[in-house]
Amino acid sequence: MVSVILSNFFRYFSQRVLKTVEADTIASLRQAVFERAIRLDLSYFSEQKKGNLMSRLTTDVQEVENSIGRAFTATFKEIFTLILFFIFLASMSVKLTLFSLIILPLSGSVIATITRRLRRAAGEVQQHLSGIISLLDETFGAMRVVKAFRAEKMMDARFQAGNDRYRNSLLKMVFRQELTSPTSESLGVLVVTGILLYGGSLVISGEGELSASTFIAFIATFSQVMRPAKAIADAFSGIQRGVASADRIIEILDTESEIVAEEPIQQVKEFTDKISFEAVGFEYVKGRSVLKEVSFDIPKGKTIALVGASGGGKSTLADLLPRFYDPSYGKITLDGIPLKNIPLDDLRGLMGIVTQESVLFNDTIFNNIAFGTEASLAEVEAAAKIANAHDFISANPEGYETVIGDRGSKLSGGQRQRISIARAVLKNPPILILDEATSALDNESEKLVQEALGHLMENRTVLVIAHRLSTIQHADQILVVQQGEIIERGTHDELMKIEKGAYAVLAQGITA
Repeated sequence: MVSVILSNFFRYFSQRVLKTVEADTIASLRQAVFERAIRLDLSYFSEQKKGNLMSRLTTDVQEVENSIGRAFTATFKEIFTLILFFIFLASMSVKLTLFSLIILPLSGSVIATITRRLRRAAGEVQQHLSGIISLLDETFGAMRVVKAFRAEKMMDARFQAGNDRYRNSLLKMVFRQELTSPTSESLGVLVVTGILLYGGSLVISGEGELSASTFIAFIATFSQVMRPAKAIADAFSGIQRGVASADRIIEILDTESEIVAEEPIQQVKEFTDKISFEAVGFEYVKGRSVLKEVSFDIPKGKTIALVGASGGGKSTLADLLPRFYDPSYGKITLDGIPLKNIPLDDLRGLMGIVTQESVLFNDTIFNNIAFGTEASLAEVEAAAKIANAHDFISANPEGYETVIGDRGSKLSGGQRQRISIARAVLKNPPILILDEATSALDNESEKLVQEALGHLMENRTVLVIAHRLSTIQHADQILVVQQGEIIERGTHDELMKIEKGAYAVLAQGITA
């Protein structure tokens, strides 16, 4: 009675310790991967699929969690049990124990070969699963397009192809994993057979000190050795899935951000003079220039507009300012200090960005406007009023606590954009980047957003990219960007006077 009670008590206590270690380890690992991932460069996310990253944070971490339990059990409990068994066996017969220790590594090498192949198979499984998650993310995010183009059958076929690849790789891995148990058991029987033949010959010949009764006791004890040995083999085959997943996780943890502050680091807390682009060039792919020797200044308090055909390099210029990317050559300075020498927190703390696509979260309106700050309701309301958003927000029954859905799907395009503007107003940055903030809106929404942008641009340094003439005609300087070069610069009136100039031609096609 006492032994059973103690056995169950310590079993429960051991599981508590084990599960606590598992939970703490996995929570720390998942947090470390997430913190590393969101600090990587934008170029990393351009090359990687979101579904692949999501898979590493979910399924791969889950596999590591499962493997930790197996590893602890195999490392502490089963190996400890196995060592005690062999000590007891050696007390009965050193010769037979040494004989068994010679044979066991041979069977262990066979199992090790299987588990090594299992690790490669597990890696393929996780890779194909990442592909499925990526496809789901793309499909659900583009559901309007899928339905509009009646592409359900095409997406069915694409998903089935990915699903089949995953199924085949999973079966391949499972078949190898299931092979370890019968292999270890069969090899165990071979070991017992060898011990029977060798030990039996010693008893029959009368050589040594091994009696028949001791030999029977040795065989009975050795048969119990096979249980922890088999458990260790099974555990290590299961661990291989975790090892393959751990490799994928470590790949993220080992990835270093290329965009970091360089020596000599100079702290910058305010913007006082100008931003200068000095012979800046940029290549996404080596040998294919997006920007070529671009030079211009953005004086404090002035508005600089970039216009030109799509693909000319305007958005790339805007991305270089907050160091989403670094120039391939040339340099950009802020008050004479190269951007590379300014800590990213200081640099981006001076800037607010409003893009064409409003990036909102499935959260309340309040939390979307106050994103990244600890603003009060009064401050959020003040920012919303400047952005012409307070009226439509207040019209909702829940007001600023209204949840706006995935990517703001419960709001119109103009409403989403005004919330984005309110977010920028609340940050109150001295430098503002507007990337085609009104091009996707109807006339009525554009008028409200344009008025909100006017409030936002007051007394700020602004770099604006626009397809609407009303947004840029009052800019202090307009730069016409074509094929990565600035071909014209000046005010609206100056550029319109250039006969057959690129801006004059472009202005005729720009919606006023």
